[in-house]
Amino acid sequence: MINGLCKMGQTKPALQLLRKIEGKLVQPDVVMYTTIIDSLCKDKLVTDAFNLYSEMVSKRILPNVFTYTALIYGFCIVGQLKEATELLDEMVTKNIDPDAYTFSILVDGLCKEGKVKGAKNVLGVMMKQGVKPNVVTYNSLMDGHCLVSEVNKAKDILNSMPQRGVTPDVQSYNIIINGLCKIKMVDEALNLLAEMDCKNIIPNTVTYSSLIDGLCKSGRISHAWKLVDEMHVKGQPANIITYNSLLDALCKSHHVDKAIALIKKINDQGIQPNVNTYNILMDGLCKEGRLKNAQEVFQDLLVKGYHVTVPTYNIMINGLCKEGLFDEALALLSKMEDNDCIPDAITFETIIVALFEKGENYKAEKLLHEMMARGLLEK
Repeated sequence: MINGLCKMGQTKPALQLLRKIEGKLVQPDVVMYTTIIDSLCKDKLVTDAFNLYSEMVSKRILPNVFTYTALIYGFCIVGQLKEATELLDEMVTKNIDPDAYTFSILVDGLCKEGKVKGAKNVLGVMMKQGVKPNVVTYNSLMDGHCLVSEVNKAKDILNSMPQRGVTPDVQSYNIIINGLCKIKMVDEALNLLAEMDCKNIIPNTVTYSSLIDGLCKSGRISHAWKLVDEMHVKGQPANIITYNSLLDALCKSHHVDKAIALIKKINDQGIQPNVNTYNILMDGLCKEGRLKNAQEVFQDLLVKGYHVTVPTYNIMINGLCKEGLFDEALALLSKMEDNDCIPDAITFETIIVALFEKGENYKAEKLLHEMMARGLLEK
């Protein structure tokens, strides 16, 4: 029953049930506690999970590898890596053997924060404990290297995996392809796509989307469209992330009407545009001097109930400032706050710079003081 409640996301009732049976029906055991701890961690209620773990230990119910793994995962997803690492050390001290999953979670957590050296130390402990790293472990490590712009080191890991008895999967290739595309090494990324084909590893939507984005950012839009066709042939449907890259390329190359036609086309295909889709279009329209069209898209977003974010407002404020419509820009700044959308440094800088350029020094200085009062001005 506890397991069922937790799987349904009903962690609080599961905890209430644990309290109800305690000392009455059956004695709670490590499985019951661990199930709830795991559920609390997945809900990011890590403090509550750790308190339950402490209660469990105080009752002399010994935690097992699953208990520790759940807590390590919880601490990792909330960015408390020091606590996660300490739990791993505690496991080793207590002779509770972490498994590949436990180690991989910690490696992944450290890599996501760019702490690749720390992740490698964990990998060293893993090997010392006689636990063989798996494809998930190596993927996390490659991801970490790519995050800190060490794509060549990530590629070395990919090439060494077969020698270590681990077969790379589609995710392994996706990580390197994405990393290469981010540093504009698109041809090398395309070589990896060919390598995947040779090794019978089927590329997925993520693979193609990364390559299409890389090609678009390199100005190779016709090649990107060929990959879209290839996706459909191979049964890997393009998603909104794929199309956003193409829309961005169209807008940047001054083909805004083609971008509008593409949005209509993807809508007809049943693909729902997201806020980023409309941000790209509004930015493109503003840069082409079509502020009125951008305002219509913005109003349409609000009417359709999209969660409008700070970048969306910044695009519109920038468009208004470029047209010298400062009162409207300031009114939109005020509207942002009314809609619980807190302006950032870019919002203020956009208006301030435009005001100074037009000689509206008093208004600019007033806004600069407000920016400083909010702590948004870098020292």
